[in-house]
Amino acid sequence: MSPLARCARAEWGLLFSTVRAALVARRWRAVPMTLAAVCLTAAFQYVQNQPWGYQFVQNIGSVRAEEPLWLALLRTPLSLFVPALDLPVWGALAQILLVFGIAEICLGWWRTLVIGYAATLAGTLYARVGIGLGTGNPFGLPASDAQVIDTGPSAAVVGLAVFVCWRYRAYFTAALVSAVMVLEVVVKNNLAGKEHLAAIVAVVVLCAISALRHRRRETRSGSDSESGSGSDSGPAVDPGSGAAPTDGPGSAKPPIKS
Repeated sequence: MSPLARCARAEWGLLFSTVRAALVARRWRAVPMTLAAVCLTAAFQYVQNQPWGYQFVQNIGSVRAEEPLWLALLRTPLSLFVPALDLPVWGALAQILLVFGIAEICLGWWRTLVIGYAATLAGTLYARVGIGLGTGNPFGLPASDAQVIDTGPSAAVVGLAVFVCWRYRAYFTAALVSAVMVLEVVVKNNLAGKEHLAAIVAVVVLCAISALRHRRRETRSGSDSESGSGSDSGPAVDPGSGAAPTDGPGSAKPPIKS
């Protein structure tokens, strides 16, 4: 095996095997939420390009910093699936199908939605804070950005990509995605790019919380195992059952779950 192949296997091997096993076993049934998200995004794209549908989509899924916060929070869940009008919709659909699909297999549908929503919400809230800071601050935004529509599904896609890569130890890929988002802001300093960075910051916080919970769970499990081994000489077995002794609770380490 070549050095490049070894690096690729070390980076993506666990992630690839997890996704492949799910798709082989269940095919498209492995990603029902993702398929629904793709269909919803395509439907929004069609409706907002109709003379009768543009304002309707704006009213239920468009978020701007100039609007009241309560209205933005109400619209944010659907804003995940409203594609940008100035970008090709096939790009948004491909991103959702790939990233949401992988995340749904690796994390489950509800964690995927929660993390995607948290990433999008971070961008939405940052826009308000950045406009308040003004252009004199390195993290500030011009007042004109208050009228710019939020990123749509892209912040959720970026956040989910970073979280899944961290969870499955594809650290180089997570760093690469983050670096590309930083480069985007350097080359094209706009609201969408800075909202992507806010989404990454929010996901990094979620990663830290998940790691802390996992560490505490391992510590608690280790303490229980030590107390059990100190009080008993071995696993309890019914003498008449004929069953072999089973290993203790620390014999098999399950995948990280948050």
